Amino acid sequence: MSLISQIFGSNVYNDCVMRERLPKATYKALKKTIDEGLPLDLEIAEVVASSMKDWAIEKGATHYTHWFQPMTGITAEKHDSFINPTDDGKVILEFSGKELIKGEADGSSFPSGGLRVTFEARGYTAWDCTSPAFIKNNTLYIPTAFCSYTGETLDKKTPLLRSIESLSKNAVRLLKLFGNENVTKVTPTVGPEQEYFLIDKKMYDKRKDLIFTGRTLFGSKAPKGQEMDDHYYGSIKPRVSAFMEDLDLELWKLGISAKTEHNEVAPAQHELAPIFTTSNIATDHNQLVMELLKTVALRHDLVCLLHEKPFAGVNGSGKHNNWSLSTNDGQNLFDPGKTPHENVQFLIFLSAVIKAVDEYADLIRLSAANPGNDHRLGANEAPPAIISIFLGDELTRILEQIVSGEDIEANGIEKLMVGVKTLPALRKDTTDRNRTSPFAFTGNKFEFRMVGSSASIASPNFFLNTIVAHVLEQFADRLENAKDFSKEINSIIKDVVKENGRIIFNGNGYSDDWVKEAEKRGLPNIKSYVEAIACLLKEKNIAVMEKHKVFSRVEMHSRYEISLEKYIKTINIEAMTMLEMAKRQFLPACIKFETDIAKSINEIKNSGIEADLSANTDLLKETASFVSQFKKEISLLENSLSKAQNSFEDTFEQAMFYRNDVFARMEALRGVVDELERIVDSNIWPIPTYADILFNI
Repeated sequence: MSLISQIFGSNVYNDCVMRERLPKATYKALKKTIDEGLPLDLEIAEVVASSMKDWAIEKGATHYTHWFQPMTGITAEKHDSFINPTDDGKVILEFSGKELIKGEADGSSFPSGGLRVTFEARGYTAWDCTSPAFIKNNTLYIPTAFCSYTGETLDKKTPLLRSIESLSKNAVRLLKLFGNENVTKVTPTVGPEQEYFLIDKKMYDKRKDLIFTGRTLFGSKAPKGQEMDDHYYGSIKPRVSAFMEDLDLELWKLGISAKTEHNEVAPAQHELAPIFTTSNIATDHNQLVMELLKTVALRHDLVCLLHEKPFAGVNGSGKHNNWSLSTNDGQNLFDPGKTPHENVQFLIFLSAVIKAVDEYADLIRLSAANPGNDHRLGANEAPPAIISIFLGDELTRILEQIVSGEDIEANGIEKLMVGVKTLPALRKDTTDRNRTSPFAFTGNKFEFRMVGSSASIASPNFFLNTIVAHVLEQFADRLENAKDFSKEINSIIKDVVKENGRIIFNGNGYSDDWVKEAEKRGLPNIKSYVEAIACLLKEKNIAVMEKHKVFSRVEMHSRYEISLEKYIKTINIEAMTMLEMAKRQFLPACIKFETDIAKSINEIKNSGIEADLSANTDLLKETASFVSQFKKEISLLENSLSKAQNSFEDTFEQAMFYRNDVFARMEALRGVVDELERIVDSNIWPIPTYADILFNI
């Protein structure tokens, strides 16, 4: 047996372990709960808890934790040991079914958007048996949902699980109308590609902006960036390769199928991609991926940056959320087959996605929004802020022919001839890839490219699951009441193309022409995170989330408040960090540089040597001019920040002021400092530059 086979999933209480260690009746009952969503009996939980404890202790675990995903975007955990004191002064190791099923955490200390206040602290964690427990750092981690004492969700997992249930229910209902009686469950599957930067820890430790905000708030472009295209897919440097090897082993132990790794476009940027799994487990796995990227990097004296735009002027980092639907009998509902024009079931599910994304484009846009992504979206490596769907020529033509009533002609399987006899003819895919599309069909899945690298994938998936479930329900209603099933299917597809076809765009999403065309089509262009947040209060959006029991009205309002608070705090921290660095690092360095130039001029003059000092005086004048502007911009940012902090009662207005005024002042201050970086002596400049950081490993 190979090393990989031995270690893969070795720290996971997975199906193989359960089958081996649980009594048959218990195993069957637990599987029924997992597969069919049935309530878990406490007696079953007691047996599972005992087995799980014994397994964990054999693996060296001393503690357990209910691992949950609050609305901070990261995970949370509180560790308890297995020990229980006995009367004779010793201890026994215990873990009960109640401790497995239910835990308690402080519900007021995490973001709640008003759902909890300080004196109402109780919150509960509840075991999610659909995601396997695992061992990390001698602790048994139990994936859980997190809710308040009054039942409102305080996390990202609960709405995801709710959305999965709704999507499965409505997809199964539709499939049964197609005669698929064997299908009892439809599961959204996800494969999130993760982009990240690796930099030397010594460089990181010298940059307060990276430490406090995750991105560089100052920095002029290096002489070389990514313009030579020599980093993308290039040979992986030994230090990075050692990190990737170490990372793979840690991920594989946790059953995370890290499959692909390579250099990305920007210098010091890389990517990791896993194999598809259920959206719930994929979300848990991606949280672990982000955590392990950081911890493993430190072992190699590296720091992993997950911010969407850690360096201005080079590629930012995203997280492509590859999303599909699979049935319990093995079908991929987005597989068009060899003759997609004849695959009516595929076309109806394709139509459901088109309609859902068009009618709820604002929710899809919000699901990928965060403060960091405001710096990334619309740049050369990321899709624009306008939501559109890429289908490719063949699928677009099929839908158009259905609307026009033309006879649909299949292209057949095309082969790509590469013109070299010794190379094989390559089968051509149904669609090309369009990297400028935020939501692209890529053969048998949709690739949602807008998601930011630091974000949890829970939000994009629970919004996507819910809106597609809603449309599938509408389709099922129509088909159940149809007198002619085939005719009604044709009508549904026609209606979708006519009413929602505006969302389909196969061209260049980066072009100015598309911005104008999108406006003509009536597609929203939501340019910032703050503007996107407003959609949480729209009645149509509240209604769809309430109907499918993913969020209540109160829970939607809480997310609105949490999101605004997150933006305000993020920009406030960035502005405070800029002022700290500007006043205590850059300004003294620039004044020292001025002084050194002035001293050199005086020394030359006093030496009695006749010399042309125009270069020296010009440099002094240029530096003095920038320093004067520098001090002015510091004052302007301080005034703007003070107003932002003290002049608003309405959080949306406050967030918009941070977006439009404080951020503009931050950019102006950065512009002056970056100009000074280009002329100040590198021995005086107080922090590592882009050239130092990006080309150091």
